[in-house]
Amino acid sequence: MREVKFIDLFAGIGGLRLGFEEAFKKVGFDTKCVMTSEIKPHALKVLHHNFSHDYFVGDITKVKNHEIPDFDFLLGGFPCQPFSAGGKRQGFVDTRGTLFFEIERILEDKKPYGFILENVEGLVKHDLENKKDEFGRTLKTILSRLASLGYKVSTKVLNAADFGLPQSRKRIFIVGTLDEYVPMSDFEIQIASIKNILEKGLPTMDSKFVNLLLSHFTIDQLFGKSIKDKRGGENNIHSWDIELKGAVSKEQATLLNLLFKQRRKKQWAEQIGIKWMDGMPLTLAQIRTFYDAPNLEEMLSDLVKKKYLKFEYPKSLVTEHTLLGDKTYRRENKSLKPGYNIVSGKLSYAINKILDPNGIAPTLVATDMARLVVPDGNGLRSMTLREGLRLFGFPEWFEMPVSTEEGFDLLGNTVAVNVVNRVAQRVAELYLESQSIISSMPVCSA
Repeated sequence: MREVKFIDLFAGIGGLRLGFEEAFKKVGFDTKCVMTSEIKPHALKVLHHNFSHDYFVGDITKVKNHEIPDFDFLLGGFPCQPFSAGGKRQGFVDTRGTLFFEIERILEDKKPYGFILENVEGLVKHDLENKKDEFGRTLKTILSRLASLGYKVSTKVLNAADFGLPQSRKRIFIVGTLDEYVPMSDFEIQIASIKNILEKGLPTMDSKFVNLLLSHFTIDQLFGKSIKDKRGGENNIHSWDIELKGAVSKEQATLLNLLFKQRRKKQWAEQIGIKWMDGMPLTLAQIRTFYDAPNLEEMLSDLVKKKYLKFEYPKSLVTEHTLLGDKTYRRENKSLKPGYNIVSGKLSYAINKILDPNGIAPTLVATDMARLVVPDGNGLRSMTLREGLRLFGFPEWFEMPVSTEEGFDLLGNTVAVNVVNRVAQRVAELYLESQSIISSMPVCSA
């Protein structure tokens, strides 16, 4: 069996490696990872538990070119740190000082056959010069630098939800080879739902918060609902909908829902005399224009006492001139009349969203995963690490010997294995063809 060698940079928990190896083995190659680079402590635990490593390095910026073995492919889910636009707004002109530079200098020195890179969707428009441009200057520079090294480079934003995973996760893939452009369109669409990855019969949550939810809604009614007081919509449950902070009458609930929407209208900013902001306190007189109840002031006072509302001054936009430059922020303006505003927030709630078994998950990020729950029987429970791994396409044999918190942190920053695999299949087919051509070429004799 022919062997293909690769290096895995910014390896995370090995998602790029898994998708790549499966694809190449499918077309008849034996794969060998000749170098892995990763620095996050709990990611290292996962990598060492699931893979063998002949050569493991930490910080890639400390590894010299001559210390890197020869290889055929470079894999890299390089971190998307903020790229500076430079003094004259020339964009990402110089890659030095960024982690992409590590990829560039290794490719330039080692000249492998190809690479697969992955990054967040935001890279596409980063440092956009003109609104109609397809790419921002950052991505343009990355693509230009890769092409200048002799690679035929293709790029595409792909969504994990189209590749058999029940998660909306859009990521840009940048793929290149020395021979051909890798086709990045017309992948077969495969759709899956969350119910396909759920475990069953696990212990459910028993808390005041959950009991309040279940006392106001059936399990089915909770499918797909978010819980926060920051946004509205039919898929959102507010704290007053479950009487989290105390009893709420039907009239008070109606008042809160109206105030929730009204406080965002620009007409009030003009009346108040401030620059519009997303959620402004409204006076008793202003509220009477859209909800005129005889006991309105009493209702508002009760909602303030229960902390559904706060009585506060409007905030004006203030600019301070400092030695470090201008600083703009919002500050209470006590020369204006105070009013009533929603006490908004979501991170303080034990649950952020209840996933719909018949739908797909939103893009999973490290900060939110611990607050996502799933239905199990007649109750709700936190998502398990195994379910999290399945949402990213990791195989059942893959294990995470870390805490749940550490595991969710890693998953929130990992790649969708299914997507990597399908991209790598196309790369593998091109590489197989190139190797077949080389092996069939006649040997010249002296």
